[in-house]
Amino acid sequence: MLNVIRGKAFVLGDNVDTDQIIPAKYLSYNPADPGERRYFGMYAMDGVPAAQSGLPDGNIRFVRPNEFKSDYGIVIGGRNFGCGSSREHAPLALAEAGIRAIVAEFYARIFFRNCVNGGYLVPCESARRLVEQIHTGDELTVDLDNNQLANVTRGATYPLKPLGDVKPIIEAGGLFQYAREAGMLKS
Repeated sequence: MLNVIRGKAFVLGDNVDTDQIIPAKYLSYNPADPGERRYFGMYAMDGVPAAQSGLPDGNIRFVRPNEFKSDYGIVIGGRNFGCGSSREHAPLALAEAGIRAIVAEFYARIFFRNCVNGGYLVPCESARRLVEQIHTGDELTVDLDNNQLANVTRGATYPLKPLGDVKPIIEAGGLFQYAREAGMLKS
C-alpha cells in the first residue's frame, strides 16, 4: 500500500447504499473469475442517482459506457456510506473500477470492515463534512501517515481520523494476508 494515494474526486452525498454501489442485477458475475470480476468495475455506482454525482448537469457517469475503469480514484462521501446490505461485492466493485480510497464522514460498519478485511480499499473517515468542500473532478491526495486529505485543485487541506487498529490489516492487503504474516494462518 502506498502511504499517499492520488486521484480525482467523485463526490457523493449521504446514505449511499450497497445497492447503489453495485446493483443486485450485476451480482451474477463471479468475483473469483478474473474475466467476470472486471464487470464489477464496469457497473460500479450504476445505481447512484445522477443528482448525487455532485455536478451541475447531473449526467456524469462514474464509469464511462463500455469501460471497466473509472476516471476517478477517490470517492468522497457523506454520512452512512455503504449502508444497506452486507454484500462484500460493494467495495470489490469500487476497487475493480480503480478506486483506492474513500473518504466519508462515517460508514456503515459492515461496509467499512468489508473494505478492510478484503483489502479492497482504504476507508478514511473525515474529521468534518467534505461533500460541499470538494467537487467531482478535483485532484486529491490522501496522506495516510499524516492523516490528511489535500485538495490540490483548490489548495485546501483537511484532517482525517487515524485508521487505528485496522491500518496493519490494510497495509498487509486484507485480513487473511495479515493473519498469514502474523503467523495466525499457515501459508
